[in-house]
Amino acid sequence: MKIAQIAPLVESVPPTLYGGTERVVSWLTEELVAQGHEVTLFASGDSRTNAQLVPIVPRALRLDGIHDSTPYNLIMLDQVAARRGEFDVIHFHIDFFRYPLFRGMAHKTLTTLHGRQDLPELPAIYRAFPHMPLVSISDHQRTPVPPVNWMGTVYHGLPETLLKEGKGEGGYLAFLGRICPDKGPLEAIEIARRAGMKLKMAAKVDPADQDYFDQQVKPVLDASPHVAFIGEINDAQKSEFLGKAAALLFPISWPEPFGLVMIEAMACGTPVIAFKCGSVPEIMEDGLTGFVVENVDQAVAAAGKLDRLFRPAIRWRFEERFSVSAMVRDYVRIYQRLAASGEVSAVAAE
Repeated sequence: MKIAQIAPLVESVPPTLYGGTERVVSWLTEELVAQGHEVTLFASGDSRTNAQLVPIVPRALRLDGIHDSTPYNLIMLDQVAARRGEFDVIHFHIDFFRYPLFRGMAHKTLTTLHGRQDLPELPAIYRAFPHMPLVSISDHQRTPVPPVNWMGTVYHGLPETLLKEGKGEGGYLAFLGRICPDKGPLEAIEIARRAGMKLKMAAKVDPADQDYFDQQVKPVLDASPHVAFIGEINDAQKSEFLGKAAALLFPISWPEPFGLVMIEAMACGTPVIAFKCGSVPEIMEDGLTGFVVENVDQAVAAAGKLDRLFRPAIRWRFEERFSVSAMVRDYVRIYQRLAASGEVSAVAAE
């Protein structure tokens, strides 16, 4: 098939460090190419891909201090629309920006919703364009969305060779991701303290969260000798960081649409202790790949039961449910359905 992938422009594909959506777009694109599909990637010019790259901007906008990508997204959409006849499917990863321009060719487009959908302004846009084909990344993500044209739920998947299974010999608890209240860094510190375990935190501090870090997190870090704050790490460092951890802590307090870090831990055979929010009950299998808990007390108790879990079984469940091949298989099925519906529409119009 001839497939266009439309990526965010704030980060490169794949991102140098933090950037979940761009990372998923990269894995999807590269596996599609490996399977013989003809893929064109619309992204920043510093992206690295085996697909045909169409550079919209020279490099990731974040590197130039630009965080509002709206003007550049419009430029990109204009270029995509001009080339729409070249593709069987145009797969968007930039939410609803495309709707007005592509409403007349909805049958050959697909949008994966990567973010939270409980924001008050979103129902209006979905009600205005209910026919646009959408994919959710968890069933829970759909909860606040009014009736729309869901094509399916496709869980994220990562390459089987990206992260290696570890033995947990470090004996510490891990926190990986971004420092913000919703991610629960203070809860993670408290869980580790009460469990009598060391905690290593590999996390990014966005400018928007700098005050929160400086005023609320850093004073606790300074008073917590059991915690080591490492800062942001890249994919090459994750195998060791997660593989040596006894468990990953995921004490979130928001409607997480997926939670990529959970399957990264699973790829390393590392169990996850996660709060029961958002997609967590879908991604985690309580008592097999980790523990799904309600609060800090239950998380502390779960930390004392980690020896009941079998790390090779956690890795096996990752391979079965969250590999890139599983993700691409599900997307290709949707692409084929869209292409078939387009052919039917074309025949009916003759």
